[in-house]
Amino acid sequence: MIYHVVETNKWKQALELGYYEAPSLATEGFIHASMRDQVQGVIERYYKGIPDLLILHIDEGRLQAPHIFELAPSVNEEFPHIYGRINLDAVVDITAW
Repeated sequence: MIYHVVETNKWKQALELGYYEAPSLATEGFIHASMRDQVQGVIERYYKGIPDLLILHIDEGRLQAPHIFELAPSVNEEFPHIYGRINLDAVVDITAW
C-alpha cells in the first residue's frame, strides 16, 4: 500500500474526471506518494496549514501507471513515484487528515 496526500476539492475534481492527476505529473513527470510512516512528515513539510486534506490509500497492484521507489535527497529517503494518472479503482480507502 502506498499513500498520496490530496486536498478534498482536488479529489472531488478527480471523481468527476474519472482519474486523479496531481500538478507534479506535468511539472516533474510523476505523482509523489509515500509509505505509511512517511505521510506525517510529508504533511508537516509540504501541507502545513492547509485544511481539508485526505490521504488516498493506493493499492499499487491496481495502479495502471508504473511506480518506482526513488531517493528524495532532501530527506535522504526513498519514496514511491507514480509515473502517470492514478486510476480511481486503485484507491481502496480514503482517510481524512
